[in-house]
Order: sequence, then structure tokens, then C-alpha cells
Amino acid sequence: MRLDRPLTVVLAEDDALLREGLVTLLERFGHRVAAAVRDAPALRAAVRDLTPDALVTDVRMPPDMTDDGLRAAVELRAEHPGLPVLVLSQYVQHTYAAELLNSGDGLAVGYLLKDRVGNAREFAEALVRVAGGGTVVDPEVVRQLLRRRENPLQRLTQREREVLELMAQGKTNAAISRGLFVTEAAVAKHIGSIFLKLDLTPGGDDHRRVLAVLAYLRA
Repeated sequence: MRLDRPLTVVLAEDDALLREGLVTLLERFGHRVAAAVRDAPALRAAVRDLTPDALVTDVRMPPDMTDDGLRAAVELRAEHPGLPVLVLSQYVQHTYAAELLNSGDGLAVGYLLKDRVGNAREFAEALVRVAGGGTVVDPEVVRQLLRRRENPLQRLTQREREVLELMAQGKTNAAISRGLFVTEAAVAKHIGSIFLKLDLTPGGDDHRRVLAVLAYLRA
């Protein structure tokens, strides 16, 4: 389904230059940006106050700079069933991305990666399709979500598995270093790679360490 009328849009993007650029782009295609905000609380407030035709949001933004924008979009879709949401981001946040794409029978929702959008018209047309009840998902997003269904520990190298096993035993980086006969810097590098491969977003290394161990114990 396509729309032949201008859209009223709420835009959430924490990068000021990109936010202003997207406002200009949307207005060039005849749409009205009712609110352009930089953080998740303002995003929630704008949608609740304005009831827009569509929401365009990034994933990472204040206050936590993790997945605040995407979590807000999932909450708003639950509050306003059928709210068209187009995610435009550099990242695929697997848990909430899957929840968003599964909401509302997968209708009126999209997820595009910033560096894979070919041109301004492609983005504008994607927004119109989403606002009209369609679904637009970058193939790379689909690929990553399908890969997520596999055992995430399969992504780790043998050395990373050894490090994670020792982490699960409660050993410190220094103890892991001694046990594997490698430097603490090498251990820290392996742990960083483990966090990345298990899709544990930044938000405190102690917290991510616990989540990594839980993933190991569940496998």
C-alpha cells in the first residue's frame, strides 16, 4: 500500500548534523517533521503528544547510549498498535529488533542500516511504504537476525571459549592470564571480542561479564 499524502513524522536521532539533515530531506519530499529529538524520553513524549503518521528513530541515543531508541519504539508500538516505525541505524540490536519486527504482524515497520541506504529517494520511499502498512528490512538485518538463532558461542574462537570458561569459574583477568600463559592485555582483548560476538552492548564491563558467563552456562 502506498500513500499519496504528506506524512507527519517524529524523528529521533542524537547526532545533531544527521538529525538536521534528515529533517531537511523529509521536508524536501513534502513531509512535515512535527518533532526532531535527540533522546529516548523526548521521543516517547513527542509520539504520545503528537500521534504522528510515522516514527523514524536511531537505535543508540541518550540517556544510556545503548538501545534506548529501539526500546522506546517497541514500547510505543505496544501503546499505539500499528504505529509505523522505521529504524535507521548503524547497528542491529538483535533482541529488540526481532521484537519490533514481530509486532503488529510485521506490518508498518522497517529497519534500515545507514551505510547501506543507496540514496535519499530510496529512504523516502521506504518511509512511505512503512507508513502505508508495508515492511522494509535491509537484507543484512535479516541475515544477522537469522544468525542470532544459532548458538552464539559458535561464533567464538577456541581461545575465546577457553577464556570464557575461566571467566565462568570466577577467575580474574590476572588469573586467566596466568592459566593460559598470555598477557593480561591479550586476555582483555579476547574478552572484548567475546562481548562483541555475543552482542553484549557497552554498559559496564562487570555487567557484560556476568551476561557472557550466563550465555556460556546456558549453552
